[in-house]
Amino acid sequence: MSRPQNYEFQEWWNKHRESSLLEPSSQNPSTASLTVDIRSPSSDRAVDKGRARSARQLSWVCLLRFQQIFSCLAFLTNGVVSLLRTANRRIASPASASDSSSSRLYRLIKAFLITVLLLLSVELVAYFKGWHFRPPSMGAVGFVYANWLEIRANYLAPPLQSLTNVCIVLFLIQSVDRVVLILGCFWIKFRKLKPVAQMEYGAADEENADAEDYPMVLVQIPMCNEREVYHQSIAAVCIQDWPRDRMLVQVLDDSDELDVQSLIKAEVQKWQQRGVRILYRHRLIRTGYKAGNLKSAMSCDYVKNYEFVAIFDADFQPGPDFLKKTVPYFKGNDDLALVQTRWAFVNKDENLLTRLQNINLSFHFEVEQQVNGVFINFFGFNGTAGVWRIKALEECGGWLERTTVEDMDIAVRAHLCGWKFIYLNDVKCLCELPESYEAYKKQQHRWHSGPMQLFRLCFVDILRSKVSLAKKANLIFLFFLLRKLILPFYSFTLFCIILPLTMFLPEAQLPAWVVCYVPGLMSILNILPSPRSFPFIVPYLLFENTMSVTKFNAMISGLFRFGSSYEWIVTKKLGRSSETDLVAFEKQSDPLAESTSLLHRSSSESGLEELSKLEMSKKTGKTKRNRLYRKELALAFILLTASARSLLSAQGIHFYFLLFQGISFLVVGLDLIGEQVS
Repeated sequence: MSRPQNYEFQEWWNKHRESSLLEPSSQNPSTASLTVDIRSPSSDRAVDKGRARSARQLSWVCLLRFQQIFSCLAFLTNGVVSLLRTANRRIASPASASDSSSSRLYRLIKAFLITVLLLLSVELVAYFKGWHFRPPSMGAVGFVYANWLEIRANYLAPPLQSLTNVCIVLFLIQSVDRVVLILGCFWIKFRKLKPVAQMEYGAADEENADAEDYPMVLVQIPMCNEREVYHQSIAAVCIQDWPRDRMLVQVLDDSDELDVQSLIKAEVQKWQQRGVRILYRHRLIRTGYKAGNLKSAMSCDYVKNYEFVAIFDADFQPGPDFLKKTVPYFKGNDDLALVQTRWAFVNKDENLLTRLQNINLSFHFEVEQQVNGVFINFFGFNGTAGVWRIKALEECGGWLERTTVEDMDIAVRAHLCGWKFIYLNDVKCLCELPESYEAYKKQQHRWHSGPMQLFRLCFVDILRSKVSLAKKANLIFLFFLLRKLILPFYSFTLFCIILPLTMFLPEAQLPAWVVCYVPGLMSILNILPSPRSFPFIVPYLLFENTMSVTKFNAMISGLFRFGSSYEWIVTKKLGRSSETDLVAFEKQSDPLAESTSLLHRSSSESGLEELSKLEMSKKTGKTKRNRLYRKELALAFILLTASARSLLSAQGIHFYFLLFQGISFLVVGLDLIGEQVS
C-alpha cells in the first residue's frame, strides 16, 4: 500500500495538535484561561440567569414607576375635574352675580388681564424665535419687536421703577413700624408692665354693698337679626356678678324680622321674671345703623342715673366677673374714659379662614392694642367688650352716625378731648369669628372704608385740637395714614400690579428680598402672638396679599366717598358658642349658683310657639350658597400669566411666588376657603 505524498506532514500535524490539547499550561496563560472561561458551561448559565433576573427587576421597577405616575395623574385629574365642576356650579349659580363685577376696580383689573395676556403672547413668539438670546431678525415681526423693546426700556420701565421704589420705601416704613410694635410688646412682657387698679372686688355679699364700691352700670347689647346668638349674649350679661339694683341691661334690637323680634322679646321677659333688670328696645326707623341705635338708647332719661356703660355685640359672652375686673380701674382715674378688654374666639380652629383671622386679631390685641395702651393711652375702640365712662361719651359729642366705624370715631374724639384709655390683655371676652369668606369680606370692607371716611371728616379737627404735637402726629401719620391707608395701598400695588408688570418689563427690577425675605420675616413677627398657628405661616402670607384687593377697594371707596363705603351689613354668625359655656359661667357666679339647672334650660325654654316660628323662618329663609368673586379670579389669572412669563426668564423666587400667589387668588375667587355650603 503506497503512502500519500504528504503523509509525513499529516502525521506531524496530528501529533502537534494532540500535544497542544494535552498540555494547555504550555500555552500563553492569558490565552488558556480565556479559552477555559469561554468554554465553561456553568459560567454561561450563571450569566444568563443574572441577566434574566436583572431584566425582570427592571421591568418591575418600571411598572411601579408607571403606576405611581398614573396615580398622580389620576389624582391631579380628579382634582382639576372637581375644581372645574365647582367653578361651573358657582358660575351658573344665581348667587354668583359677583361682588361689584361692574365696579371701576373690576373693569381696571379686567383690562390689565387682557394686557398681560397680549404681552405673554408676544413674549412667547419672541422666545420661540430666539429673540430673548439674540437681536431680533430684520423681518416685519422682528422690526415690531425691536421697537417694542425700545419703547419698553425708554418710556415704560422708568416710571414703573419709580413707582416700585416708592412702594418699597412705604413697605420698609411699615415694616419698621411693625418691628417697633413687637419690641414694645417684648419690653412690656420683660418689665411686666400692665395697668393696676386701686381696688379689687372680693366675694363680699352684694346685698350689703356700698354704692361707692358698686357704681351704677348700664349694659347695652345692640343687635340686628341675630337669631343664632341673641340668647347667648343676653344670658351671659344677665349672670354678671354685680348687684342687681346697680345694673340695668338694655337689649337694643334693630331687627326687621318679626319672628326674631318675638324670640328676643321672649328671652328678655324670661330674665325679667327671674329678677334681672333688663329692658327691650326696638326702633321703628333704623337710621344710623349701630351708632343710631346706641345714640337712641343713650337719650333715655334714666341714663343720667348711671356712671358707666358696658357694650357687648350680640355674639359676645363676657365672663360673670367682667364688671368686677374692669370697673375698678376707673376709681382714682378721673381722666380715664375707656377700659377695653381682649377678644377670645370660640371657633378659631373651625377652618382655615378662622385660623388665619385668629393670627391677625391676636397680633392686633396682643401687640398693637397693648403697646398703644401702655405707652400712649390711646387706641381704637373695638366697638364691643369695653366699658365707657358716660361723662366722657357726653363730653366728646356722643355717638355720631357719620361713618360706619362709630367706635373709632368716638375714640378719636375722646382722645382729642384729653381722655385716656386702658387696655386689659388678661381679661378676655368670648366671641365668634365669621366662618364664611363672604361674611369676612364684607366685614373687612367696612373696617377699611370707615377709617378713610373718618380721616376725611376729622383731619381738620385733629389739626385744631389742643392735644400735643406728638399726639397729632401719631393720629395722622401712624394711626390713619400708615396703618389704614399706606398698608392696603402698597400691599395691593406692589404684589398684585407691580410684580406682574416687572415680568413683562424686565428693565424695572423688584428685588427678591422685597418679594420673599422681608414679607416672610414680617409674617413670622405677626404670628408670634399665636405660636400654635406657626404651621399656617405660608397660607397666612399668601392670604394677606389676597385680601389686599378687598382692603384697597374699601380704602379707595372710603377716601373718595363711593356708595359702597356707607353700606353697613351685619356680619353673620352661626352661634358656635355652646350652652355649656353659659353653664360654666353660671357655676362661677355665686349669686346665681342655686339656679344652675334653670340657666341650662335658658336657651331652649322660649316655648313651643317661638321654636316653631324659628324653624319655619329657617326653612323659608334665603338659601346659603358659596359665591364666585371675579376680581380675585381675574387677579389669579394675571399672576399665573406673569408666572408663565417668569418661567421663560428662569426667575426662580419670582416664579414660585407668582405661582402660589395666583393659586391663592384662585382658591379665594372660587370661595374654596372658609365655610363650604353643599
